[in-house]
Amino acid sequence: MNPEGVDATSPELWRLKVKELSGMGIEYLIIMFVANEGKSFYPSKFMPAAYPAGRESPVESIMNAADENNLKVFMSTGWAKDQDDNPGLPETRAVQLKIMHETAKLYSGHKSFYGWYLPCEDVVGPYLSQKAVDAANELTAEAKGITPKAKVMISPYGLRFAKFDDGKFADQIAKLKVDIIAYQDEIGCVVEPTPLPHMKENFKQLREVHNKTSIELWANDESFTWEKGLNVRPSALIPAPFPRYLSQLAGVSSAGVDEVVSFAICGIYDKPGSSIPIGEPVLATKAFSDYMDWKGGKGRWPLLAATFNSDIKHDAISKPVSFKHEPAAPFSSGNLTDGNLGTEINTDKNWLGFEKSDMVATIDLGKKEGIKELAARFLSYKLKGIFLPTLVEFSISDDGKNYKTIKTVTMDQYLNDRYDCWIDVAWSGKVDAAARFVRVWAVNGIGQWIYSDEILVNPAY
Repeated sequence: MNPEGVDATSPELWRLKVKELSGMGIEYLIIMFVANEGKSFYPSKFMPAAYPAGRESPVESIMNAADENNLKVFMSTGWAKDQDDNPGLPETRAVQLKIMHETAKLYSGHKSFYGWYLPCEDVVGPYLSQKAVDAANELTAEAKGITPKAKVMISPYGLRFAKFDDGKFADQIAKLKVDIIAYQDEIGCVVEPTPLPHMKENFKQLREVHNKTSIELWANDESFTWEKGLNVRPSALIPAPFPRYLSQLAGVSSAGVDEVVSFAICGIYDKPGSSIPIGEPVLATKAFSDYMDWKGGKGRWPLLAATFNSDIKHDAISKPVSFKHEPAAPFSSGNLTDGNLGTEINTDKNWLGFEKSDMVATIDLGKKEGIKELAARFLSYKLKGIFLPTLVEFSISDDGKNYKTIKTVTMDQYLNDRYDCWIDVAWSGKVDAAARFVRVWAVNGIGQWIYSDEILVNPAY
């Protein structure tokens, strides 16, 4: 997210980025670090500056812009050294406390100052260590002493290792004195081959844990994917395909989290045209457009989100269906109109696979019915040779022989597909027609597998 040629200490850059984030509807800003490798991004008395002399500091620029745009800022207490800080070490906490006192004196009077972010928390699975609990509580006590009204947030990782069944996980969480825990969902990191379903179940468990505490449950949804190596630091972070990110948002919202934040938005969602780009321009502006269309309820996004959140109802459920091609996935036992939706796992038996051929599916509704909307869901998982169709044609017929095309959809082919597994939908848009037969022709333009789980006729959402 930090391409060469961008001055990351520029006051103009940060003022513009904060304004853009406000325009996206963002409410909270979390400053991840205010110092790195012994240099500060604010005027410190014990560290040299990491920005040119005589210039407004990056932190000051962010705080002033947040004031102007009515955003709430969590101020960082790190890094004592770098992103590998160990908060369990007394010397690390000593530097974090010095940073806290300096930044509190400089910025706690700003109207945008909302609270503290304690970075480098520790792994939360199988449960949070006592050292991590003690470190967080020591910093929290100091934060409450100097800024009594400020919220304190941590964002631990390692949720995939959490063990909820023996009570130790909940016991350690209950010992914390922080106000907010924003658990990293780790979907961007791809810590498991297909992590989304497991993550969603874990957040349901977290809701039960937090219901017994006064600590707010937040989700830190990772919006990025990897340009090159998986979890390799020299690899750039680039925007994930938006359908994957939307599934993350839907999953944690369905689990009942109190708020969603994200690592990262700035540099991943860059406004096209007027902005100074931080991220990869083409991918970041596409991500921005998809995100804003979703927020505005435009295009296919409301329907796709509804399929993530619930068992969607539609007119073709239980109707007879015939295929021009037999399902080629031997593990599949469902059909495309049974109402059973697949998950982001290629072995889910609700997916039907078509290998090196188009998918042509015809639905007989039994009698002539009004057609208001058509859609079909598909899986994308490059690592298993599963790709979205290049084109999807929706056609209707009265006799099952002569078909009229009502919509041909070109599906988004996200270039940032190296590691992720996600679900997208081809959508006809709103139509006004009537027919007995519906045909969906999905073109296998890439030449490997097409996976589909459901054809939706007049979906209710």
